Amino acid sequence: MTEPKSPFQVAPPSARTLLATIAAALVGALIILVVAVLPAEYGIDLTGLGRAMGLTAINGPTRKLAIPDVIGGNEKIREVTVPDAGEPIPLPNPAVIQLKKVDAQTRTMNVVLKAGEETEIKAILDAAQVILYSWKSDGEVYTDFHGHDPSLGQGFVRYEEQQAGHEGHGSLVAPFSGEHGWYWLSLSDKTVTITLTVTGYFNGIKDYGIIGVGAGK
Repeated sequence: MTEPKSPFQVAPPSARTLLATIAAALVGALIILVVAVLPAEYGIDLTGLGRAMGLTAINGPTRKLAIPDVIGGNEKIREVTVPDAGEPIPLPNPAVIQLKKVDAQTRTMNVVLKAGEETEIKAILDAAQVILYSWKSDGEVYTDFHGHDPSLGQGFVRYEEQQAGHEGHGSLVAPFSGEHGWYWLSLSDKTVTITLTVTGYFNGIKDYGIIGVGAGK
């Protein structure tokens, strides 16, 4: 006696259907490879669609910021052959001194931020130039002390970050030419005043003003 067929039984696909499915999958994968993967990963755009969709830009050349060690190298001073008595020892890295014909500048400025406001103040420095800095705030602020070269886009190097604080003091030897300074975000419910003093051989101070309202209280 023949058993009745279950309504849930499905007939297996035929060999022709399997081959058609596999062929369709291969064609789809080939299209993705030619249209998307090759332009994005290897810059090969056979159809022109990669450029139209902006995929070839992903594989475009990147600009890297070279950060030389502008003050290092003099730790090898003990490896230098000591000359005759009375003669100076050669300095492996003479960049530790830059002679100037003018006095160093000193600039003091006040930055006023309302609750949640944010700003940036940057010293414009040539590579290997030095600044001494000190700042104090009468309210709590978030601080990101960093540097970047505007000609290279949005990348930056961070020197110090304070999640919440009232002051900062120190010095900086600029590792590259560009803008070096502070991002401040007010964390106070009240208006705060930040007093910043910078001394050194900088080319100028750039005040970005109020650049927005962040996540202050």
